[in-house]
Amino acid sequence: MRVCVGSIDAILGRAATALRLPYQELLCHIRAAPAVNVDETGWRTSGAKRTLWGALTKRTAVFRIAPDRHEREAKALLSEEFAGIASSDRWWAYDYLDPTRRQVCWAHLVRDFTAHSEGLGAQKQFGETGLAITGRLFAVWDEFRQDGDRARLLERIGPIKEELRTLLEQAAQKSARTKRYRIFASNLLKRWPALWTFTTVPGVEPTNNHAERGLRGAVILRKLSLGTQSESGERAIERLLSASVTCRLQGRSLFAYLSEVMAANISDDPIPSLV
Repeated sequence: MRVCVGSIDAILGRAATALRLPYQELLCHIRAAPAVNVDETGWRTSGAKRTLWGALTKRTAVFRIAPDRHEREAKALLSEEFAGIASSDRWWAYDYLDPTRRQVCWAHLVRDFTAHSEGLGAQKQFGETGLAITGRLFAVWDEFRQDGDRARLLERIGPIKEELRTLLEQAAQKSARTKRYRIFASNLLKRWPALWTFTTVPGVEPTNNHAERGLRGAVILRKLSLGTQSESGERAIERLLSASVTCRLQGRSLFAYLSEVMAANISDDPIPSLV
């Protein structure tokens, strides 16, 4: 069957229109969720820089293309009333959230400590000690994932917290010669509660890998398509990516779901939900 490019674009437009309600339902679901994973990556529209934001729960995903990576865009995605736990990296746009409502990604901290371990002198020692601490933390977490004993998790995390706090407080002292790791240590101390949310809140993990995996397909799409060309194209990609990743998380067929959505839209029947 021969289909011209214009027809494909029209089909995408109709699909985006039909997905308007399911997308809004997903957005409301994410904003009311007790815990979400959030991340962002670069995007292009007509060659101009944009940012693709993603927020995911265990079974749902919402994507939003925005002008930049500023705090206002994080609020626009999660809403001012968001009361759940947001797992993310240490990007400053999430700093409007109280540290007790965040989980900082430990996988990112491993990269940071690795970079410091490649330095010299005190910085190298700081990085190596930090890596040893994170290694023990992930070992304890792996045990918890097997036995589910949260009391034992808290008991074993206690000494790790004390050791890390001592390391950071020593590195954050003004007498520390290397400014780079002094700032890093101070940054972690400011966000201290956000390092340990996973130990007390069910459903929260110590990494933000779930969000990064959710964005992986979008990154590949961006490289293949060079982004979008218009505002309507942005809306289409937001909704189609949200439907695609949500179907994957739920083990549903994206083709079957989109077929149902398009048929319902044509016959003016209720649009199938993804929530």
